[in-house]
Amino acid sequence: MTAPLLDSPVVSTQWLADHLGADHLVVLDATVHVPTLPTGRVGYVSGHESYVLSGHVPTAVFADVIEELSDPEGNYAFTRPSAERFAAAAGALGIDNETAVVVYDSAVGQWAARVWWLFRSFGYDNVAVLDGGYTKWTAEGRETDVGHVEPAPARFQAVERPELWADKAEVAAIVAGTTPGALVCGIPPKEFTGEEGHRARRGHIPGSLSVPAGRLVDRGTNALLPVDQLRATVAPVLDESRVVTYCNGGIAAASDALALVLAGHGNVALYDGSLNEWAADDAAPLETTPA
Repeated sequence: MTAPLLDSPVVSTQWLADHLGADHLVVLDATVHVPTLPTGRVGYVSGHESYVLSGHVPTAVFADVIEELSDPEGNYAFTRPSAERFAAAAGALGIDNETAVVVYDSAVGQWAARVWWLFRSFGYDNVAVLDGGYTKWTAEGRETDVGHVEPAPARFQAVERPELWADKAEVAAIVAGTTPGALVCGIPPKEFTGEEGHRARRGHIPGSLSVPAGRLVDRGTNALLPVDQLRATVAPVLDESRVVTYCNGGIAAASDALALVLAGHGNVALYDGSLNEWAADDAAPLETTPA
């Protein structure tokens, strides 16, 4: 039996309901919780406990974005893993190169989009984000399950696509105008303007288009906006030869990357270091102008 063919980066809750239990289909819960700490800063907590106790899509395997699908030795949280580390993590989730993968989270889809982008950047395209994630799934009264699902280990081969990542030097060249391209920023509007934020240096990279990840979805269902609305949102950069997305740490940027791909752009990259790296350099320019 072959895996279901995913012909879009997004699948509906009905599609997943119709295909649950299919051979060579793995469903991933990539939830990460983001509580506000007593200091006022945000923290990151694995969603595994809520996955086990509060429920998940039946058959779903928990994907640990904080540890297993990131590089714990990286300079910043959620640094992308090496090809070897990613391949090992994917195999441990029961995924091989013949598997269809559907990934969701309990937020607005940014964690699921990050996992989708990781697979894409390591050469694997038969992966899709569940539209609306767990919020829409449960709102529709669909079946859920509790407890841990242990996957059967598999072997995954990663093939890097370096063009799907941008580094600080490329971003600096885009800002300077020496390299063609546009920048799209996924952080919340008041962080974009510099009105809010916990960094010593606030704001956004000069010339960026503000596309907050939370505004790509319907506020009631967490489902992505229709493609024509997504296209209108990113219209100012659609004619650019290359678009680089970024945020604070490369997570919300993946939602922007997903929106751009759905809108039809064929050359999108994600700046993995994002503002974690950029704002740490006093010489790197930031703007605090309105969105």
